[in-house]
Order: sequence, then structure tokens, then C-alpha cells
Amino acid sequence: MAGNTILLVEDEPEIRDMLTFALSRAGFHIVEAPSAEDGMVRLDGELPNLLIIDWMLPGMSGVEMARRVRRDEHTAALPIIMLTARGEESDKLKSFDSGVDDYITKPFSPRELIARVKALLRRSGAPDSDILEQGPLKLDLSAHQLSINSCPVKLGPTEFRLLEHFMMNPGRAFDRTQLLDRVWGRSVYVEERTVDVHILRLRKALKPYGLQHLVQTVRGVGYRFISPS
Repeated sequence: MAGNTILLVEDEPEIRDMLTFALSRAGFHIVEAPSAEDGMVRLDGELPNLLIIDWMLPGMSGVEMARRVRRDEHTAALPIIMLTARGEESDKLKSFDSGVDDYITKPFSPRELIARVKALLRRSGAPDSDILEQGPLKLDLSAHQLSINSCPVKLGPTEFRLLEHFMMNPGRAFDRTQLLDRVWGRSVYVEERTVDVHILRLRKALKPYGLQHLVQTVRGVGYRFISPS
């Protein structure tokens, strides 16, 4: 998914359209889901940066969806904001017990929601803009463009997503299964050695700039990205 992507799970079309309009104007890319079941399907692919879930949904409730998100290793770290018309303290406690990070009671202004979203993204370490920078590397997520020392560098779409994931998690080692889940998505079935092929392609793109060493092999584990700074 594009940088600063929000998955909005809301069954009421008027509210969904209003929030999509407001959040899009604030610079976010919105993926819509009219139900928790549809939202869970969308989470099988590339992950968003944040979830906004309405409490009262047809079928699976927003609270149950939040619990499932937290139980799944693939999605457990995603920031979650719960929308609800229920303002009682017991309801707030139930919401937080399900694993949500923030809670906003209807009616609310789009401006308040945007402020909450930005604050939560900052706390969770997600980028505040569509630009990721590590030393001479600059990744423009909206333009889908890598530049090194201000020079444009061609990357395939998979190599771009791989580098985006690495730059958002510098120093952390990932095994091949984790990379397949987080870069390719769990709905895509490819062999683990496919990861090695794309790692080689990414290193090849970085080599003319002497930066291929930033993508390290961690013996017995997988790969990690080290910050050039």
C-alpha cells in the first residue's frame, strides 16, 4: 500500500465518504472496507500504516476485529483507532481491552480525527510524510521514486516495497517468511527463495553508489537494513 495508508472500516456510506474525503485532503491514502470481514481480507495483502474501525459493524464487531488484529503476528503492531457512539467509561475500557490505541466518540470533527491519526502515527514510528530518508537515500512513497544523493534510481515495484519496509525498520532482522508476509502479502503465494532474488536486485541497484552493503545477510535468520547514518 502507498505511504501513510489508512484502512477505514466503516459500514455507513455517508460517514465513510466524509472521512475518506477529509483524510485524503490531509494527505492520507484511504482504503475502504464496509465490514470487518472485508477489512480482514484486505489485511492479508500489504499492510496499511493505521486502522480506523467503527465499533458497530454488521457481522463481526469492530471490537472483535481489533482483537483478531492483535492476536495475529502479521498485524499485531498496527495502530488502531476505534470510532463509536458509545461514550460510557465501561465501553471505553472494553475498547481499550480489545487492543485499540485510541478511541473517539461520535459525533466528532474530521479535524479532531486527523489530529489523533497524526499523533498516533508519530507515536508508532510511522513516517509523518510520504518521504523516507536514510543518509543519502531518499524514498518518495507517493511518487514511488528512490533517489540517492539527489540522483533518481530505477527500482522495480517489489524492490521498492522491500526497501520501504527496510527503511522503516532499520537494524531489525527479518526472516524470509516475515518479508513475504509484509512485502508481498499473505494472499500471494511465492517461494521463500523469491526473497533472495529480489534482495540481489535491490543490492544491484544500490551497488553503483557503494551502498549495497546496507542490505545485510544475517546468517541463520534472513536480512536486515543498516542505516547509512
